Amino acid sequence: MRTTPILVAALATASLALPAATSRPAPAPVKPVTETLWGQKVTDNYRYMEAMGPETVSWMKAEGAYTRAVMDSIKPHAALLKRVGDFTGSFGFIQGYATFGGRAFYEERAPGSDNFDLMVKDAKGARKIVDIAAIRAAHGGNPYAINYFLASPDGSKVAVGVSEGGSEAASISVYDAASGKQIAGPVDRAEFGATAWSGDSKLVYFIRLKKLAAGEPAVDKYKNATADAWNLTSAPVPVAGNGIGKGTSFLPDENPAIAITPGAPLAALLSLNGVQNEWKVWTAPAATASTAEAPWKLLIDRQDGVTGADMRGDEIFLLSHKDAPTFKVLVLKAGEPLSAAKVLVPAARDRVIEGVHAAADALYVLARRGAYSELLRIPTGTTRIETVALPARGHVTEAFTDPRQAGIAINFSSWVLPPQEYSYDPKSGRFTDLKIEAEGDFNPAAYTVSDLQAKAHDGVMVPLSLIRPKNASTPQIAIIEAYGSYGISELADFSPRRAAVMKEGVAYGICHVRGGGELGEAWRLGGKDANKHNTWQDLVACGRDLIARGITTKDKLFIIGGSAGGITMGRAMEDAPDLFAGVIDIVPAANTLRAEFSPNGPPNIPEFGTIKNEQGFKNLYAMDSIQHVKKGVAYPAIMISTGLNDPRVSPWEPAKFATALQASGTPNPVLLRIDEQAGHGIGSTKTQTDKLTADWIAFIFWRAGEAAWQPSVK
Repeated sequence: MRTTPILVAALATASLALPAATSRPAPAPVKPVTETLWGQKVTDNYRYMEAMGPETVSWMKAEGAYTRAVMDSIKPHAALLKRVGDFTGSFGFIQGYATFGGRAFYEERAPGSDNFDLMVKDAKGARKIVDIAAIRAAHGGNPYAINYFLASPDGSKVAVGVSEGGSEAASISVYDAASGKQIAGPVDRAEFGATAWSGDSKLVYFIRLKKLAAGEPAVDKYKNATADAWNLTSAPVPVAGNGIGKGTSFLPDENPAIAITPGAPLAALLSLNGVQNEWKVWTAPAATASTAEAPWKLLIDRQDGVTGADMRGDEIFLLSHKDAPTFKVLVLKAGEPLSAAKVLVPAARDRVIEGVHAAADALYVLARRGAYSELLRIPTGTTRIETVALPARGHVTEAFTDPRQAGIAINFSSWVLPPQEYSYDPKSGRFTDLKIEAEGDFNPAAYTVSDLQAKAHDGVMVPLSLIRPKNASTPQIAIIEAYGSYGISELADFSPRRAAVMKEGVAYGICHVRGGGELGEAWRLGGKDANKHNTWQDLVACGRDLIARGITTKDKLFIIGGSAGGITMGRAMEDAPDLFAGVIDIVPAANTLRAEFSPNGPPNIPEFGTIKNEQGFKNLYAMDSIQHVKKGVAYPAIMISTGLNDPRVSPWEPAKFATALQASGTPNPVLLRIDEQAGHGIGSTKTQTDKLTADWIAFIFWRAGEAAWQPSVK
């Protein structure tokens, strides 16, 4: 379920042309299953939904049709949808910018486009390598998306993963960068991406999922993955993983990944334990990485707290939180043990280090204070730490360096500054705007940004970012976004979905709840396991703070979150049901007691735990939204969305939560929004996310009591 929440609405699913439904579907049947777990009786009234049988799918589609009818009956909705589409279509966005062999590679969603395409730009100009619109046209218009790409070190080729319908089930192909011709593939079961190229650009390494045998349970989908080497002419060869019977030992839930840095003498073999941030890493001569007999030597274990790394020649740079809750940067030479590592950038109490990026001229270190980035530079051959002035006060969303090239490229934005790609020249000490993103129809000067704090239930001060239209009268309609898992931070990045809401006059808050990484590892652990309650209680505190400041009132206050942020949404509305006017709950993790029995459940055990031990059960029970629904409570109105192809949060979780709320007798609307051609929102088209955004803006105005926004279908 792990997903970066920078664009919460990008997690969303979209509406389809479902049959009109002007009356509420019959309630889903109650078929209780009761079991005793660690001495506590637990009843699940909707366990049968987990099979996603015809009865369940039919009920979900009927709910989706009803929700569509309700939203479409709001008269200003159609005009709002056009405004949202025109606004988001005015921007041109890029992502994944990288340069190899004199060529720039990046995904681009041009102004007005519905999809991200893969672009290459060189002396001959810019051109499409992968045209998603053409792929969709060849497949009946169904949504397709690029999941990832990785260019070869010499810039001659690029490996690309493409999937259909939001499923993220990517197949990998390789294209010639000069001609755009597909030269190898597609190869299936490549969902987790290409991880490296060999130094000579002849082999590509990628993680490959196993092929489920007939009758094998879906929960085994992500077990026994392999790291494969592919020479582009014959079948990929597994070189590491639990299933190959030789080489380095892996557990079934650990994913092996090969990493090779151009010009470095060593390759790295990573063990990725589901969503756990900390790595286990072995090294071996780069030339041997393509064989299962490579002499891998352990360098890093999980207790070393390493979550990031880069190499430059024989130098290895590591990002670690061991004895450094806000992270430190270590350096050592290839072949040395970790015990020989020296601290290159020490931890600082009020600064969190995010990443290390090695270039020929320097090591660039991304750090931040609160939600805002800092860029540090350590010139090659020195230990001197310099601060590089960024274009403005905001956040670096992406960064690219090549140890064979000088400088760094960054994608930079702020809460109110649309993103731009910049290139830093160390000789001049300046950033240059590459002018490859269109800024769109947005005026940053029309908004004010406030960095606030809300006092939590235990006295901890929780950061709260607030963006408001200038000169807005109060109290006003306000919405607060929150996530709070995996140590993922919600930072000062621009979101066209947030901006679309702000353009409609709504105040937008981001509550930096514990469980995220905004203030470092201690902040993350403060919202994890037995401390998970702090996550939703922090959101409640942020809501009460905005009311206390006079910015909004209970009948104008909304919350929004998705995926693991669904835990935050569900438990906050249950903890303080009278505090919010409405909830937008996007592809939510709502049934944590049962999540580990879904395909993506086992990889999430490091974050949320397992019912197989008593403390894990207690933690999961405490965060399970469905188990805390009570009869006779007036819960706030809620719109829950899901996609039938969701590989991260199985669609039965949102469905079970919706029907449990409906059965509670709450007098306020419980809407379930369904998309048959979407998944977790990753890979959704612009049109899909526009429709979702318009729906939840309309939902907000409706539930805030705006007279013109009342639906005629009840």
